[in-house]
Amino acid sequence: MNKWMWCCLGLAISSLSLAEEIGSVTTAFKLIGRNHRVQVDAYDDPKVGGVTCYMSRAKTGGVKGSLGLAEDKAEFSIACRQIGKLVFKKPLAQQEEVFSESASLFFKSVQVVRMVDVKRNALVYLTYSDKLIDGSPQNSVTAVSAGDVKIPVK
Repeated sequence: MNKWMWCCLGLAISSLSLAEEIGSVTTAFKLIGRNHRVQVDAYDDPKVGGVTCYMSRAKTGGVKGSLGLAEDKAEFSIACRQIGKLVFKKPLAQQEEVFSESASLFFKSVQVVRMVDVKRNALVYLTYSDKLIDGSPQNSVTAVSAGDVKIPVK
């Protein structure tokens, strides 16, 4: 296989993430192909047990969207919540990428970064979109208080 085929295969595999689709709503009817929609996914933080992030994002429909060739808009929102007892599997970095998922066939992805606010003993989650040539300033942020549990930081 040539380089482009390996690149496409890698992008297809990287788009498989730990997301669990919760549901979606149609935002625009498309005569051919699936409709444009807003989809809500749940992501469990892999290093912090008891925290789930819910992210909504625009999903492009039509023929290109149905074939996986469309570029999704960089429009999203995130809300992370404590859904159980907080369990830290090991000390956390001050800032690190938690999730990344492809938003187009080539070079655009949605990122979720976790930051530790040591002073307030809170976990801050930021989502944004990046693109190889021109990133997007659109972003969303949410925070989860650790309460009485001290967040271990490297």
